[in-house]
Amino acid sequence: MKISIFGLGYVGAVSLACLSRDGHDVVGVDIEPAKLDLIKNGKTPVVEEGMVELMAQVAASGHVSVTTDAVQAVLSTEISLVCVGTPSAANGSQDQGAVLRLAEQIGEALKQKSEPHVVVFRSTLVPGTVEDVLRPIIERASGKRDGVDFHLCFQPEFLREGSSIRDYDKPPFTIVGANHEYAAERLQALFGHLPCKFLKTSVRAAEMMKYCCNNFHALKITFANETARLCGALGVDAFEVMDLVCQDTQLNISKAYLKPGFAFGGSCLPKDLRATTYLAKTHDLELPMLSGILASNRQHLDLALDKLLALGKRKIGFIGLSFKTGTDDLRESPLVTLAEQLIGKGMQLSIYDPEVHLASLLGANRSFVQKHLPHIGEMLKGDLAEVVQGSEVLVMGLSGAEIAAQVAGLARADQDLLDLVNLPNKADFKARVQGLCW
Repeated sequence: MKISIFGLGYVGAVSLACLSRDGHDVVGVDIEPAKLDLIKNGKTPVVEEGMVELMAQVAASGHVSVTTDAVQAVLSTEISLVCVGTPSAANGSQDQGAVLRLAEQIGEALKQKSEPHVVVFRSTLVPGTVEDVLRPIIERASGKRDGVDFHLCFQPEFLREGSSIRDYDKPPFTIVGANHEYAAERLQALFGHLPCKFLKTSVRAAEMMKYCCNNFHALKITFANETARLCGALGVDAFEVMDLVCQDTQLNISKAYLKPGFAFGGSCLPKDLRATTYLAKTHDLELPMLSGILASNRQHLDLALDKLLALGKRKIGFIGLSFKTGTDDLRESPLVTLAEQLIGKGMQLSIYDPEVHLASLLGANRSFVQKHLPHIGEMLKGDLAEVVQGSEVLVMGLSGAEIAAQVAGLARADQDLLDLVNLPNKADFKARVQGLCW
């Protein structure tokens, strides 16, 4: 293919070298003549393992050219990869100056072009930027329409400095956010040979996913480092601990828990987080990330409370009370806390949970609910239909297709339902369903 690459930093330069190595004709575009001169002379503009040899090889192959003329680069190619920088502004926002200027230039070029052109944004962009900011600029400058005359998409890159050529050749996956099949097909033809999954999604999801990945990487590094600080104070080998943690690929290094839902609770996670942060204090250590987890969890619970209070209705039915579906454990259940707060606001509650029976609650479990919901006996009902029929608002805290189908069959059109579990059958409900943050 004929490909133009805008921005010849780490991502752009490595992409140029690898694509031309694979036989594509690549035009590199940058505003810095020094970078272009280096590439023309077979030298690398970035310090990166393997790039000295690879750049010398591709410069001699005849597949690489460079220019400062963005318009000409678009006119002479069929796909453009945008890899310009999006650094932080002084206030922490994303500085999009370079990509905004480039969008204008790409639009000017497309005005002169009759063939369809694919513009692939690879720069990390705030979700919504491609569709809400860049598309209007390009359409206005070109007088043409996305999805008809040209195609915009977003393809996040996963190149780590120091191993970027290896990462290019063996990525974890290829993600393409595209609104039209043509763009996805062209990118699959370009990158589909790589030994990984090729996943198509929406432009916005692809933009957000890139931020999510980087934030998760930062989170993991910070988690390991905070663990190391605590281990150091306690005389424990931090490397040994983290190596043991990583042996668990069922819960620790896995998809487990990485799913949006309601606040966490139960007899383990809250108390162990509190014990960890207290232990750190006794050794004069600050662990900001671990210390912030419970506060963040409380904000998730507060979000549910705010949504329910905003409805302005007093009769609320809970479907579920335990800290997770399939157990009768009420200790530190976020649903118990939510119920307690609503009662404090003067709401009338009725509760159905097939696993919770007052007579069988024992020990700490019984003590906890008696302390936080002393009148639970009056609220707890054994009949789901009674709870649904007597409520103006329903709170869905139990997951599972069977209970979801039962509630859908009973709920009325005049009711509101707050979904805390991502119901699998939202379309079956007559009630007005709103998710917690979905």
